Amino acid sequence: MDFMQIIPVASGKGGVGKSLLSANLAIALGQAGKKVLLADLDLGASNLHLVIGQQSPKAGMGTYLNGQSRFEDIIIPTDYENVSFIAGDSELPGISSLRISQKNDLIRNFTHQDVDYLILDLGAGTHLTILDMFLTSPQGIIVTAPTVTATLNAYLFFKNIVFRMMYNTFRKGTPAYNYLEELKKDTSSLQRMYIPKLIDQLEIVDPKNTALFRSRMAEFRPRMIMNMIDDPKDADRAQRIRHSCQEFLGLNIEHLGVIYRDALQDKALSSRLPVVIYKPQSLIAQAIYRITEKIIHSETLVFDSEYDITQAAETSFQIASEEAEDDYNSRMSYVEDLVGSGALTASELAETIKQQQFEITRLKNENNLLKKKLVDAASQGFKM
Repeated sequence: MDFMQIIPVASGKGGVGKSLLSANLAIALGQAGKKVLLADLDLGASNLHLVIGQQSPKAGMGTYLNGQSRFEDIIIPTDYENVSFIAGDSELPGISSLRISQKNDLIRNFTHQDVDYLILDLGAGTHLTILDMFLTSPQGIIVTAPTVTATLNAYLFFKNIVFRMMYNTFRKGTPAYNYLEELKKDTSSLQRMYIPKLIDQLEIVDPKNTALFRSRMAEFRPRMIMNMIDDPKDADRAQRIRHSCQEFLGLNIEHLGVIYRDALQDKALSSRLPVVIYKPQSLIAQAIYRITEKIIHSETLVFDSEYDITQAAETSFQIASEEAEDDYNSRMSYVEDLVGSGALTASELAETIKQQQFEITRLKNENNLLKKKLVDAASQGFKM
């Protein structure tokens, strides 16, 4: 019996072409005779229906999560052979706001679909629900771009995924869990620690559960695509990320390929047609077809039978991106990792700092403007 291959598609940073890849990959798989279900889980910013040229249906992920629709009713056919679709809901807040029961119910419904491939277009970032959705399969795809911020966030995503796998394996009350909780009291120390070294220490205090974690890390084979490259040298970024993940996270990543930047994707989007339909001979389309072939010929992997993400206990550990302090420490830790491995040059570090300073200045200006508007509004109200 063939197993359904779940392909969660995520990105540490928005605007790197994640939805474009999800949509075109689904259609290319359908053209190859594979039955595909494409689901938009970028809640609060869902636009996948535009990429595939589909009208936003009345029933979608939003109506299902609100209890207004049954799951089977939100699965709709598309104009593309063998491809079904679940629309998102731009009116909903981000996917991280899902209740545990909603998330678990969603995962159970997904895993019972009779398709060859289930493609989950996830939101950008590293919220817990995004990480858990990514971990419904050992074969998720991270889409990134060659910019410093995009590669930084891709690495941060992988690092958060490894920590999430730890807390899904080391359940509350186990010696390894207690050890991690002690380390968590010094957040900066925990975030800066290389994962292989941390695993060695966990093996001393909890050999049984650490052996289980090691086996799950061996089962975990995430994949990466470098999008929006302008020069062949840009492709080297993917190898740098891969090297950093191996050395500092003990994580092996498969590199699925690169996709060159092309204004054609904007023309295709404005025409409400996927690139593989709009111009199948284009560089982008051909890159997607090569990636599709690699996926078709890859073995479908699953985690061990005891790794049930729907039963994962929520812990006191908060993923870095959800707490400003942890986020800062994680990013600084990543910068140290990249500088140490040679993946980040001094000029690129300077560029990153400059971009952060620009963002801080922009946010301060917006904040001052909002304060002025509030003061003016209050003054007008007082006069009345």
